[in-house]
Amino acid sequence: MVKKSKTISRDDKKVKREQAEKQLKEIKQRVQDLTSEEYKTFERFKELPLTADILRGLDRSGFHSLTEIQKLAIPECLKGNDVLAAAKTGSGKTLAFLVPVVQKLVFENWSDMDGLGALIITPTRELAVQIYEVLLKIGKYTQLSAGLVIGGKDYSFEKERVGRVNILIGTPGRLLQHMDESATLQTDNVQMLVLDEADRILDMGFKKTLDAILGQLPAGRQTLLFSATQTKSVGDLARLSMVNPKYVNGNLANGGIGGEELSLPESLEQSYVVVPLNEKLSLLWSFLKSHLQAKILVFVSSSKQVHFIYETFRKLQPGIPLMKLHGRQKQKARLETSMKFTQSKNCCLIATDVVARGLDFPAIDWVIQLDCPEDVSTYVHRVGRCARFGRQGKSMLVLLPNEEEGFISQMSAKKIEIKKLNIKGSKKKNIQSQIQSLCFNSAELKYLAQKAFISYCKSVIIQKNKSVFKIDELPLDLFASSYGLPGMPKLRLPKKVDDESRMKLKEKKNENRKLKSLSNANDEGEIEDQTKKVRTKYDKMFERKNQDVLSEHYMQLNPGLGGKMSNTSDDDDDDEEFMKVKRHDDEVKTADLPELELNSSKRAMKKALSRKLTAMKGDKGAKLVFDEDGKAHPVYELDDEETFLKEGPSKVHSEFLSTEREKMTKADEIDKGVVRDKRAEKKRRRKELEKQLEGDSDDSEGPYVATLGALASGDENADNYESDEYGEGVPDLENDLEDSEGEDDVQPEKKKQKKWFDSDKYKDRDSKDAGVFEIEQPETTEDLEALAAKLMN
Repeated sequence: MVKKSKTISRDDKKVKREQAEKQLKEIKQRVQDLTSEEYKTFERFKELPLTADILRGLDRSGFHSLTEIQKLAIPECLKGNDVLAAAKTGSGKTLAFLVPVVQKLVFENWSDMDGLGALIITPTRELAVQIYEVLLKIGKYTQLSAGLVIGGKDYSFEKERVGRVNILIGTPGRLLQHMDESATLQTDNVQMLVLDEADRILDMGFKKTLDAILGQLPAGRQTLLFSATQTKSVGDLARLSMVNPKYVNGNLANGGIGGEELSLPESLEQSYVVVPLNEKLSLLWSFLKSHLQAKILVFVSSSKQVHFIYETFRKLQPGIPLMKLHGRQKQKARLETSMKFTQSKNCCLIATDVVARGLDFPAIDWVIQLDCPEDVSTYVHRVGRCARFGRQGKSMLVLLPNEEEGFISQMSAKKIEIKKLNIKGSKKKNIQSQIQSLCFNSAELKYLAQKAFISYCKSVIIQKNKSVFKIDELPLDLFASSYGLPGMPKLRLPKKVDDESRMKLKEKKNENRKLKSLSNANDEGEIEDQTKKVRTKYDKMFERKNQDVLSEHYMQLNPGLGGKMSNTSDDDDDDEEFMKVKRHDDEVKTADLPELELNSSKRAMKKALSRKLTAMKGDKGAKLVFDEDGKAHPVYELDDEETFLKEGPSKVHSEFLSTEREKMTKADEIDKGVVRDKRAEKKRRRKELEKQLEGDSDDSEGPYVATLGALASGDENADNYESDEYGEGVPDLENDLEDSEGEDDVQPEKKKQKKWFDSDKYKDRDSKDAGVFEIEQPETTEDLEALAAKLMN
């Protein structure tokens, strides 16, 4: 019975396999019979000629209806044609190429033994992760395997598994690294090549990397290019070996290419404002304060600007959560930030163009472009982060007065209409003074401001569109003040930036930094074999640096703490070409230090290295001041003869000195007269006091008797209190008396009277001849009368 059941199960598997092959042939035939008039009428995925496993994955993932680009591109891709597709942002381009990729490998009965079958290349890591997540959803019920290779991940972990995947997604730099170094990755059998955001990848920044990748792929592959703004350059198509490509445009209903026209979502509300360069940060601050319950994405031109604005606003606390995202961050931080921003309902993300393409952040309310984009294509990609899949969205472009005319005219040429906004004066808040205060108190923040200033100037200089970007017309001094800097850093502007130098800058920006650091180390002879070096947990513990976000900048700012003022950091992009800081380091005078022998005693070593003894032997330091060029000068410095003569003839100086001398003489006479009058008044009051003590007891005043208790007691120090030199206590009482006579209701606050006779020799004395007793400071007239009567008795 057991053998019979096995025979039946084998027969069932054979029948199922034959049915699957038959269905697959029918689907293939249906794909070839599809016409453009037929597939343009499709509305849902289940109407497409797809296998049951793919349709099941689409349905379970919530993908039911077809968008315009999916309706037009998927059938052409399934037929095996090279496709050049363009569609508006948020129109579903990811599924438009993932569905054909999975279906193509299913048609070929692809398995793990066949190796790599499809290669998908994206310009950014975040976009690669997003595509990978979508692929896992729709291909869940197939037998295919997928892999993700991006920078910032563990290369050794990827190297062990990259040879066993059927669909590989990655960025150009990491893909090329695996092709060169991973022996298990074989690309001879690749069936499909997909370039997402193709115009960015075909840009000259990725030119060498992409050419190296294409050189290792078979020529008979199928190539798909997808982007919101597409290229039709003959040279680019020849590089990709595309044969009779089909042009698909999801922006137009007829599926044709709309020339130079760029289409944006209809639910997007576009606007722009014109502000001076030094008011950009204040504008952003005012906007955030008035939109605390919104989800905002802010674009700036460089990562250093992102860092500075984030740290500054974080200290000022606008009342809305702040995030930052740029290409200089580590991969873990970038993924965490992307996840947090996706899940947040109200927050502000300050980012560069690394998130301008392809990323799907749900429910973004506002896209703010604080810096003008390099071209209209970049503008389209930036604003495409909102108003996706029919949702509402708003965008605001911030332009400078010299940028408005050129950029708006270019947008009009592309048939993009945008309205101008005027900001109310009551809504504007100037935060320049707060930023200056922060930079004054924080050397790290001031350093970030300098780097951000140079980075912005650099981004303007290297722009190709000189009708919009004009560095000569920018108020750089006011811009530096708005960043909290006391003065504008000295810039060394290049005379001319041609296409070749611009290409070098972009190549440097997109190159693999880890490979660069390793190559530099090998060139210098520092590292012989990286594979032999094993870092233990103790090595990591001792090599760990301060995790503060500004620690690296602070170490560069203070080389004495262990930093190096050299271009070794990832954040330094040859800024020395634009700013040179003159530093005059005093040379150490080693001649004055005693020579130490190897056999010197500990006492001799300590004495020689003592700072105190060294300072006593040498000359004492002098206080110096530094001018703008960094040169040291004494605080008081005599002018030379030429400077003295330039200020005027000697007669002018002598007249000025004589006039000032007369003024000082008159002032001295007035001061001496005031002091003389005060002494006479003290003497007169003292004599009046003595007369009152000698006179009738009823006329005596309590404060004088209480203060002069030492006179009645016969104290040996009594004469000291009568003299002008030691009569400090008497004028205080006189001033108190004058205050009490002048103000009837207000009693001035008096200090507690010092107890003069608190010594032990006067305590417990029964002799009545001593005439010494302790009293408290009298407060009222009754106290004074009682005290006077007691003294008389």
